[in-house]
Amino acid sequence: MSRRHPADLRAALAALDLMPGELVRVREEVPARFGVSSRYARWAGAPAAPPTGPGPAVLFERVTPSGLAAGEDGTTSGGAGPAEDGITSEDGAEPGAGAVLMGLYGTRRRAAALLGATPAELAHRLLDAVAAPLPPVPAADPDRWARSDRKPDLTTLPVPVLTDEDAGPYLTLGAVLATDPATGVRNLSIHRMCVQGPDLLTIWMVPGRDLEQAHRNSLDAGRPLPVAIHLGLGPAVLLASCCPTSLVPTGTDELAVAGALAGAPVELLPCRTVDAEYIAHAEYVLEGELLPDTMPENPRGAAATPEFLGYQGTAHPALPTVRITGITARRGPILQAVSGPGHEQSVLLGFGMEAAVLAVLRRRGAPVRAVHCHTAGGGQLMVVLQWAAKRSAEDDALVREASQAVLEEFRMAKLVLSVDEDVDVESDQDLWWAMVTRWQADRDLLVLPDREGFPLDPSQSVAYSPALSADGRTAKAVFDCTVPYAQRHRFRRARFTEDPGPGSG
Repeated sequence: MSRRHPADLRAALAALDLMPGELVRVREEVPARFGVSSRYARWAGAPAAPPTGPGPAVLFERVTPSGLAAGEDGTTSGGAGPAEDGITSEDGAEPGAGAVLMGLYGTRRRAAALLGATPAELAHRLLDAVAAPLPPVPAADPDRWARSDRKPDLTTLPVPVLTDEDAGPYLTLGAVLATDPATGVRNLSIHRMCVQGPDLLTIWMVPGRDLEQAHRNSLDAGRPLPVAIHLGLGPAVLLASCCPTSLVPTGTDELAVAGALAGAPVELLPCRTVDAEYIAHAEYVLEGELLPDTMPENPRGAAATPEFLGYQGTAHPALPTVRITGITARRGPILQAVSGPGHEQSVLLGFGMEAAVLAVLRRRGAPVRAVHCHTAGGGQLMVVLQWAAKRSAEDDALVREASQAVLEEFRMAKLVLSVDEDVDVESDQDLWWAMVTRWQADRDLLVLPDREGFPLDPSQSVAYSPALSADGRTAKAVFDCTVPYAQRHRFRRARFTEDPGPGSG
């Protein structure tokens, strides 16, 4: 039987407590509106604005709710009153300050370690989990995951607000679980959701993806789609929810992938107010219905919230809405969030992308050793490929052809950096060293003009480059920093001779 890994968020935090310097606890009371993000900014890491750098996970133990969006006079509405202990009491009283966790996956090493792996191993682990999924099961002992009912009022939750331009408080790691009424297939995916009222959210769904299709199928059947929104999940479940469709295709249950990754099935329980299931170990569960109604993401302005590439997001003029019908929570719940731009969101997106790229290259028979989707590209736009030692001159062309294939296969990928097996793909210094000493612009740069791209990169627009045929298209590039086979003897890295130690020779 495979080794088990932390089943829930609390087990993950307990594991971090055993790793010196990996978890910081902030015990002072801070506001959800700007307080959490401003204190976390120095640890967020690029693409967050400097000065910043990857740091520990940070548990803010007492965060006061932000209420609704700020009005023109800077006031807020709908905030909760104070409470002494920040948890739901047995009689259902609402909390004041609550806990917020940021940065659990803020470094690749820490994120992988929570699943008993190194960053280089995790993509392979994901591929194994997709190949041998472990389906979820009904919770055998619901009392193990005891939880209480709360008033369905989102303004009582400590949902962070990042900037004064934001449309409002955003659920940035809200994992939505729903079952497509037409196919019976479950889908778990993370979506950006803005608090629009005490029981109302707007939700952004990528057109054509599984949740959006399930919503359409439900509306075609004449009813809203029941959903369970989870805040605070175990590492395997959260990572599986971030995997791209090319890795976990429609018809494959992300919860089964999570079970295989964790080494034990994910446990489910029935919701209390809608006909849906929820993940038993979740810190918060927001039960609700995905409605046919739409509304502006930001009725007061043009901004949404900062995007993962580091720029302020643009609000959508009309988004679907979710009506919250019930909220349940574990005792002393922890609301998990990300900062928008920063290492954490890039790490979560990157591991699934790496596995998907690795799968494509394996099918081509390409001798790739490792894939690293760099956090500077949001875990999507910059792909580093590490190649096995070349066996013949034919491998020079193979590396370039396979690198180009990645750019053609993955719309989000904008550049591929290919390096040899003696280059550490986790080291920015080593990557720049390879670029400086193993790359010549006139022969090692391959440009693919006017390809389908990703419009959240502001350079992918006709205003930036008239050579593009439309906004959301881009020029892509391969940087081949691998040594030509015929010249391999000229590029041997020097290694320091080991000291044999006293008493030898």
